[in-house]
Amino acid sequence: MPSSRRSSKRPYAAAHVELDLERATGGRSAETAPDGEWVVQKVRGNDREYRCPGCDQLVPAGTAHVVAWRSDGIFGEAIDDRRHWHSACWAARGRRGPTRRG
Repeated sequence: MPSSRRSSKRPYAAAHVELDLERATGGRSAETAPDGEWVVQKVRGNDREYRCPGCDQLVPAGTAHVVAWRSDGIFGEAIDDRRHWHSACWAARGRRGPTRRG
C-alpha cells in the first residue's frame, strides 16, 4: 500500500529544476573540427603543471585549463594521447595549430 506522505525530495508546488549538462557530463564535450574529432574536458587544475602544445608554455599548477584527446582513435581515450591546453590556446588552435618541439 502506498504511503500517504508526499515526497520531500521535491515539494508538490516547486518548479522543475533544469538539468545542468556541464555538471552531468563532468565538463566533457565532443568537438568536430578540420583537424579531427575531439573529446574536450574543462578542468580546474591540480597540483601538476603541464606544457601547452599550443604555445609551448607551462600551464601552472592549479590553473583552469582544457584537456583534449582525439575521439576517432582506435581505442577511444588513450592516456598518452591527452594534451593539456590553455583555454585560449585551445580556442585559437584553428588559427595557429600546435607548436613543433623537437
